[in-house]
Amino acid sequence: MEHLDLSAKPTPRPDAVARATVQVAAPSPLYQPAIALEFFRSSSTIEEKPAGKPFFSENEKAGGLFSKSARMYLLLEGEIGLTIRKKFFGVVKAGDVFGELWVIAGLPRSATAMAKINCRVLSLDKKQFYAALEKKPEFALMLMSIMVQRLRQSIAKLGTASPVVGAPAKRSDILDRKARADLQAELGWPEPAAFQAGKVIMSSGAVGVFMYVVLAGRVAISVGKSLVEHAGPGAMFGELALVDRSARAATATADTDCKLLAINRNQFLNLVRTKPAFGASLLKSIALRMQQLALQVAQMQA
Repeated sequence: MEHLDLSAKPTPRPDAVARATVQVAAPSPLYQPAIALEFFRSSSTIEEKPAGKPFFSENEKAGGLFSKSARMYLLLEGEIGLTIRKKFFGVVKAGDVFGELWVIAGLPRSATAMAKINCRVLSLDKKQFYAALEKKPEFALMLMSIMVQRLRQSIAKLGTASPVVGAPAKRSDILDRKARADLQAELGWPEPAAFQAGKVIMSSGAVGVFMYVVLAGRVAISVGKSLVEHAGPGAMFGELALVDRSARAATATADTDCKLLAINRNQFLNLVRTKPAFGASLLKSIALRMQQLALQVAQMQA
């Protein structure tokens, strides 16, 4: 996940942003290699890389004139070295998923991945990824748990820091108008939850019962002393606590009068398992938030 310049204040060093968040799905208590293998096998391509050849390069962008098709990978055999600005960062070992954020959200590569020894992988491009989600939607929840784990690490760093200088990110339209209407219909057209400007919707440290989709208005999301983003219509928030059943990581306050679609954990799990498009949208939302918080952590460390 790469940097998005949200502020005119000091520009963080690219290596600082990359250190904060790298496109490798690190081990998580909820990560099950067998499920990952089954997911990839359903739609993937087998590839081999000899030692010394790169899978992708740092700052490579999806859709660029000279870029290859965006792909994510599951390493079957071998070992991959990661470098950032030509400095060794870490390794990917057999059973690990890597490179997923380019496929999920079109984010530039944050590291170079080089085969240290001969490697065999299963790879998915964006079309194959969505096809695999249709067959194995439960994989979205597992991948979400890995990404949430990394996101919470960034949030923990921000939570104890001085306020981050610069304008908060703006996030909306993860779910477009039709997707929001379809979601409301799937949930039985519940009455939206209304919050007046200034009302606290959820508090950091509290137990998470609902996640929310913004239907109208704007919500301010804060971590510690930092206002990190404004969530507008189509944005989602509050899902972290439903994924890992941990306390709320952020505080959400109605920045304007707003209307929200509240989704409880049972509804959330059912949607992820039965509606691949919903799971894919959530993955994109989390990926973009990871990118944004990585930049803010990098500002703090610069």
